[in-house]
Amino acid sequence: MKQQASDEFPLWMKLLSAGTAACIADLATFPLDTAKVRMQIAGESRPLLLATADGSMLAVRNTQPGLLRTVGNIIRVEGARSLYGGLSAGLQRQMCFASIRLGLYDGVKSRYAGIIDGNNRSGSKSISVRIAAGITTGAMAVLLAQPTDVVKVRLQAGSIGRSVRYSSTLQAYRNIAAEEGTRGLWKGTMPNISRNAIVNVAEIVCYDIIKEFILERNYLRDGIPCHITAAVAAGLCTTLAASPVDVVKTRYMNSAPGEYKGVKDCAVRMMMKEGPSAFYKGFTPSFTRLVSWNIVLWITYEQFKVYAKKMNGDQ
Repeated sequence: MKQQASDEFPLWMKLLSAGTAACIADLATFPLDTAKVRMQIAGESRPLLLATADGSMLAVRNTQPGLLRTVGNIIRVEGARSLYGGLSAGLQRQMCFASIRLGLYDGVKSRYAGIIDGNNRSGSKSISVRIAAGITTGAMAVLLAQPTDVVKVRLQAGSIGRSVRYSSTLQAYRNIAAEEGTRGLWKGTMPNISRNAIVNVAEIVCYDIIKEFILERNYLRDGIPCHITAAVAAGLCTTLAASPVDVVKTRYMNSAPGEYKGVKDCAVRMMMKEGPSAFYKGFTPSFTRLVSWNIVLWITYEQFKVYAKKMNGDQ
């Protein structure tokens, strides 16, 4: 009966609820996302040059500050508003991105259940079905929302390592298109598809499975405590799985034209110059942000669903 009610939930309302919930989550956690981007691109710029007593120059490698220090440095040097640089593009991204990857998930999962498991009633519970649905909706969402992601990353990165700065989101779209062509707005699409396929599977599928596990064993009722528990677990799984490709995606999107030959070149140079730990730069803000983001997202989305079902007479 619950599954039927979910299927009757209007698609347009699912898309709107998912996008709105993601925007609320972004508003609550955007400073952490900005700090994560800054920490991920740290190491791209040249080392500091210091003059010694005999007049020679000494190259000193920049040390990576932690989360709190990164946030403090941004506020001290650029002002608190810089923590929300790219917020407009971020909200545009969520309305395009989350509405598809989350709003279409249940429908795609039901379709795949029929294809993979036929008329098997347990089809929608199959892990392979959920993974396939997560990969599909994640890839679809990236293809639509990629330009907003590129602009968001550029605005969050600021002028680190280069003189490029954008005064507004609209100017960023225009400048990137004019200087780098239309392809510039879809720069890093492949690593972003990889990243968001992993994120979708780790985030939505983990939340789906853990929430179902809790409810089936009657550990908690279907309410906010259950949603928070599942969201925290999903945030941890997502951070562990997605951090390496997320760092590569951020570096590549933020790079100047010709700086890297491609995504593989970016990853190889990171490994050669900075070691394996470079792939987990920004892990703390990424974990903090993803857990917080998931809590806000899922609580908001679940409440939207309850409200919408009441409006449609499902409860």
